[in-house]
Amino acid sequence: MPRNPLSTLSIHPACNADLPAILRIQSRCYTAIVPESAQSMGAKLAASPATCFVAQRAGDVIAYLLALPWRFDHPPHLDAPDCVLPEEPDTLYLHDLAVDPAARGSGASQALVKAFLTALTESGIGRASLIAIQGSAPWWEGHGFRAALTTPALDARLAGYGSDVRYMSRQSETARSS
Repeated sequence: MPRNPLSTLSIHPACNADLPAILRIQSRCYTAIVPESAQSMGAKLAASPATCFVAQRAGDVIAYLLALPWRFDHPPHLDAPDCVLPEEPDTLYLHDLAVDPAARGSGASQALVKAFLTALTESGIGRASLIAIQGSAPWWEGHGFRAALTTPALDARLAGYGSDVRYMSRQSETARSS
């Protein structure tokens, strides 16, 4: 009988002790952008621990998701050395989701997206947003995200994410039902 890959998968809030694993996974996953520094990733973890998660299997971090309450029209800069959350966020910005290539097919990405959507609902923020890169837009569309209208200023900010980039958003389940 095949073993259920989710049986040993657990999702936890990310913490500073997870940073080396997060950086290792990030370096293995991204080819369109230069991986962000430990300082930048650590600043994001510290700024919003309630919306950053890791997936573990057998005690090892195999995937992560970092999200920040932010302003929709002004996503955070890539590799910013600090992270100061805006006073009035209007989106839960999904900054990064990455799964170690050796753990693909483990169910980690689905479990992390589920944790993110729960955090979105609990936050009371009516919208989620993300910047899809490396051909990931169709995958995000499968999770209810759609291409967002952009402005020239936003397009300039997106330019640092590579040529295959799309700003996407979706409403929270709470916002959809109201």
